Amino acid sequence: MTDYGTHPLAAARRVVVKVGSSLLVREAAADRDWLAAFALDVARMKARGQQVLVVSSGAVALGRGRLGLGRKKLDLPGKQAAAAAGQSLLMHAWEEALAPHGMIAAQVLLTRDDTEVRRRWLNARATMETLLALGVTPVVNENDTVVTEEIRYGDNDRLAARVAQMIGADLLVLLSDVDGLYTADPRRNPAAAHIPVVSELTDAIDAMAGGANAEAGVGTGGMATKLMAARIAAAAGCATLITLGSRAAPLAMAEAGARATLVEPATTPAAAYKSWIAGSLAPQGELSVDDGAAKALLAGKSLLPAGVRGVEGRFEKGDAVIVRGPDGREIARGLARYDAAEALRIMGRKSGDIEDVLGYTAGATLIHADDLALAR
Repeated sequence: MTDYGTHPLAAARRVVVKVGSSLLVREAAADRDWLAAFALDVARMKARGQQVLVVSSGAVALGRGRLGLGRKKLDLPGKQAAAAAGQSLLMHAWEEALAPHGMIAAQVLLTRDDTEVRRRWLNARATMETLLALGVTPVVNENDTVVTEEIRYGDNDRLAARVAQMIGADLLVLLSDVDGLYTADPRRNPAAAHIPVVSELTDAIDAMAGGANAEAGVGTGGMATKLMAARIAAAAGCATLITLGSRAAPLAMAEAGARATLVEPATTPAAAYKSWIAGSLAPQGELSVDDGAAKALLAGKSLLPAGVRGVEGRFEKGDAVIVRGPDGREIARGLARYDAAEALRIMGRKSGDIEDVLGYTAGATLIHADDLALAR
């Protein structure tokens, strides 16, 4: 997203929207009127060529109603049972809302390992990229039926930020019960000033969220968790828009000028991702390539197995590896799409031979151009 003369919601190519339980669930049932209006938002954005992914809470809340658990406090097994009973209701509600606009919903359940462990991160990203390319609307939620307290996100604000980071989103939208960040809690202090744009997440900004704004937000998160999510997104080159979600068609309202807070990114998604590959990951192996492959990489192309002449190390799929040219100098670092043993078997071969050699294929490239950072 580069054109700030246009509203961020209109300028973004790829948007992640987080929807909380309090927006989606009314009296232990899905709020179909709100969902229908929100589906219009999504349909309008898709019609102008944008990709939209939804991170949706609501499984536990809907499961409570189905199982007759009321509002009593649930232990972890109780939450897992409620999530198991409610997840199908949640997806049915999304399918019912999106279908009139010719849109297909696809369920994606994640745990923290899926966004923290590189191999699983690559697999999850590939799935969501494929769904988006097919015109499907992914509906993402934490896999509450299997996750434990030690490995859970705890709130979908941070999950949404990790998903935005994973798919290189331009904009993360956090639908809240307030219309953005204020200098104090506007429900307690009528003189509180609204902050329309945050160019940098400083300690002073964090203090506003952690103090007077602590109760702002929905579900298990508050304004503090929204700014934590915005910080994750900003580092990944993704802007964050915090706006009121309870009104009908909240995205259209925000785009039309309704009050919101925009947290600007520190860089672009592509630059942030390349920087992460180049400087944040410890290489687990090396690939030596011929002159043709080296020239192709420097021209922005992917690394094909045909150009690989040597494999060193014991790396797994998704690990970072160094790529060296014919003279032994490092020319790039990237994420391997095959492990070391597989790379040895397919090096020097044409991409069309991969499935015959390995019995399966994870794609035509050893390192895709999107997962490659050139040495400086």
